[in-house]
Formats: sequence, structure tokens, C-alpha cells
Amino acid sequence: MNTPQFTQLHHPDADALAAEAAAGLLAPAASVSPKFFYDGLGSRLFDVITELAEYYPTRTEAAIFAQQGAAIAAAALAVTGPAPVLVDLGAGNCAKGAALFDPLAPRRYVAVDISVDYLRTALAALQRAHPAVQLAGVGLDFSSRLELPPGLVDGPALVFYPGSSIGNFDPDIALRLLREARALAGGGALLIGVDLVKPAHVLEAAYDDALGVTAAFNLNLLLHLNRLLGSDFDPRGWRHVALFNRPASRIEMHLEARAATTVRWPGAERRFAAGERIHTEHSHKWTRETFDALLRDAGFTRQQWWTDAQGWFGVGLASG
Repeated sequence: MNTPQFTQLHHPDADALAAEAAAGLLAPAASVSPKFFYDGLGSRLFDVITELAEYYPTRTEAAIFAQQGAAIAAAALAVTGPAPVLVDLGAGNCAKGAALFDPLAPRRYVAVDISVDYLRTALAALQRAHPAVQLAGVGLDFSSRLELPPGLVDGPALVFYPGSSIGNFDPDIALRLLREARALAGGGALLIGVDLVKPAHVLEAAYDDALGVTAAFNLNLLLHLNRLLGSDFDPRGWRHVALFNRPASRIEMHLEARAATTVRWPGAERRFAAGERIHTEHSHKWTRETFDALLRDAGFTRQQWWTDAQGWFGVGLASG
């Protein structure tokens, strides 16, 4: 049986993270990167969000693969050839990537996530289930640059980026990431999940559920900042706001001050007026036409799509 290979390219720097968070809070329009959502509690809350009735992306994408997975795999293998390298971006627990093992029969699976430690348990179990497949975990913050260690991708690959996580990037950063994914594929293909434009009330409910789980997820960011910065945010003084910014075609999440308040941390402070907001996340929603145009700008010349019956979510295969 093979043994998973691990490479740590991203090394967390608490001081750099604190400086980044402080700079965002002190900006004229305060904002914080969504990566600060994911402390231990935040990660567990997000797992709960994916099970909520209002949160359609996870189950809709899963239904597309369940219903059309054979056709998707056949189209991908027509580009990559048999037994491709499967590169899973933002692999997490590797469940989505592992679901492709049977139809694709990859010779190597490369799971990429910001922390390789999170991948170890998942890859160990996956290796027992698939002893002949070479498994590798790479700790990498690919939001800065998508480049893997030499030798991991040794031929046409299928780069897999599910969940519509591409929507969390501004279009210029998304374009850069897609170009790097095309280069990484090495003549293979990109298989990507894309959340499509739909009625605003559907989008807003998905990010502001009736049980308040997404609100708790957003507010928990303040507790994470308190530990990271030594700040004195009181979550009870803030409320969760989710809205669809139609001109920018993106859903936005904010934290809004319920009353005028001053937040302090060692060496700095920020005064917030009542109603002033901290921008914590945005997720771009695309039409088929606008995302096809982005793929063409990234150098892909061929696109194929599978969607659900309502046209809420798309799985795209891009090559060329």
C-alpha cells in the first residue's frame, strides 16, 4: 500500500495575521478577510450551514454530480486521458475529491488546502480505501499563488475546484487563479463549481438563515479577532447583515454596529458609528455567459456545462 506524501508550503505567522487583520479594521471602510472565519468553532459552524434548508449550493452541486457524474467523468477523461492526476483545490476533508475516484480512477490524488495537518487524517483513511492510488497533501495558500512542488503533476491533470469558492475572489484575482489552474493542468482540464445568478431572496436567505447559524458564524469572527489581536469586540453589540449587491453581482456579508462603539487592541483602536459596518465576505454570482468570458480570458478555449433543473448552480469543464 502507498503512503500519503505531505508538503507544507504555507507556514502560519500569527504576527502577520494580526497585522493583516488590524490593517483591515483601520481602513476607511473596515473589512476583514473571510479566512478569519475559520477558527475551530467557525469551521464547525460552516459544516452546519451546509446542512441548512436555505443553503442550496452544497446539496445542489452534489445532486449534479450524483445525476450526471458519469457524463462529467467521461468528458474529463476525454481531455486528460486515462488515470489522470487529480488536483483538489481547497480539499478540506477530501470527501468531494474522493467521490471522483471510482469514475476517474486517478493514478495520483493531490489534496491542496491551507493546512496540511487537516489533511492527514482524511488522507490516511482514503489511502486504506484506495491502496493503489498515490496520495499527496500540500499545505498551500493558493489565494496568493497556485504552484505545486515539482513532480506532483507529471502529465495532463484534472484540476478540481468545487463549491463555487471561486466566487470569494474579486474578478481580477479569480482570473489570475484560473490562469494558474490552466498552467497546472498541463494540457488537461479544470472542473469547477460555479454559483449562478438567481432571485435575490434566494441568495440572501442562503446567507441569512432562519435559525441564525450564519449570523453566529459571522459574529464568531469577532471572538477570533479578540484572540488574535487582543481586541475587545463584544459580539452582542453587532448584528449580521447579508445583502445582494446587484451591480457587483455578489452577495455580501457585513457586521453592523448596533450603537456607537470604540474597539481597542494593543497599540490601536477604531471608533465605529452606529450602523457602521465591517465587510467580512463577498461571493460573486455568475451567469454562464460571464463565467465563460472569464474562462476565455484565462486561456481556456473549450467549456462544457452541467446544471440543475432550476439553473441555480453549474459544474463546468474547461480545457484548451
